[in-house]
Amino acid sequence: MFTQLADDPDGAPPAEGVPVSAKIRERLLAARKRFHANDNIADFLEPGELELLLDEVEAKMQGVLDSMVIDTAGDHNTQNTARRVAKMYLGEVFKGRYAKQPAITEFPNAEHLNELMIVGPITVRSACSHHFCPVIGKLWIGVLPNEHTNVIGLSKYARLVDWVMGRPQIQEEAVVQLADLIMEKTQPDGLAIVMEASHFCMSWRGVREMDSKMLNSVMRGVFLKDPALRREFLSLIPGRN
Repeated sequence: MFTQLADDPDGAPPAEGVPVSAKIRERLLAARKRFHANDNIADFLEPGELELLLDEVEAKMQGVLDSMVIDTAGDHNTQNTARRVAKMYLGEVFKGRYAKQPAITEFPNAEHLNELMIVGPITVRSACSHHFCPVIGKLWIGVLPNEHTNVIGLSKYARLVDWVMGRPQIQEEAVVQLADLIMEKTQPDGLAIVMEASHFCMSWRGVREMDSKMLNSVMRGVFLKDPALRREFLSLIPGRN
């Protein structure tokens, strides 16, 4: 129970002392927006809050190290580990949660291109949602445009991949998220994505199987309906035959 302040006629508790993560979470709940590990929440961050979130994650990471009985004060190797881990999560490996979608310039299909185009391999750097272990691999994108398709630069596919994969992900869900995004941006007749990745949650821990990889695909539009087109796409992926 709190004491109502004189300048607070609605009886709401003062905001000071409320963690920035709680403020962000309240905005998401008020907007009825999901904030799962693989969701982007950039629209709900106010200026300066990412820096405050960095401080908060650092403090909590320091608590984890303390609970693991690591002498971070006396151990020169871990003195700044909490800060480094916080920076890594928010600004690097999970940046896709907190940064806005990269700017993508779209051009009309002036030449009415309608032939299969394949982009890849694009490097995938992600982490599994279950253990926050790295997921490293490569990905190929096949697009069958039509005269109304928006054309985007080849490098933009890599930027979109980096943005979607830069979150705690499950591979099966990640490729679907990416497919939805590319379909929305380009509106092609068909889209195909194949991803192959090594999961460190399987090689670094658990069964410690070093050579196993996961391979999965998403097919949209004509790639679903036309087996010949699907075979052509798969046959043109280097090293996948």
